[in-house]
Amino acid sequence: MDKPKIELKLPIIANMELVAINTAEVVAKHMDLSEDKAAEISMALIEACINAFEHSQAQNNVFIHFILEEDTLVIKVIDQGIGFDKSKVQIPKIENKLGTDERKRGWGLQLIKELMDTVEFESTKEGTTVTMTKKKES
Repeated sequence: MDKPKIELKLPIIANMELVAINTAEVVAKHMDLSEDKAAEISMALIEACINAFEHSQAQNNVFIHFILEEDTLVIKVIDQGIGFDKSKVQIPKIENKLGTDERKRGWGLQLIKELMDTVEFESTKEGTTVTMTKKKES
């Protein structure tokens, strides 16, 4: 039997990541994931969606695939934007941001890696796919 798969096609409009979060919550419940794991998935998914919406320069939609494996949830966030060079993404130094009005941004990729069990980025000029996994048991 094929693994269950949910596919979302989200237009790039404000707050559309909430649709992805609602789906993630239903999937996490279906897979009997703990509330902590469900929250980590939601936070990582928000970051991945916002990155796709804000940085990809995609003209149309962002696609999100939830693949339910026996003991692992696989989530793919796919945009058809300009891509990015992961080696050029700099994690900001927190001490440079504290006590300043500078926007507290730039930690999205690092946060996704901390929240999920595995994270892979595939990026070309045709777009980016972020593949994240969360195992039932860690």
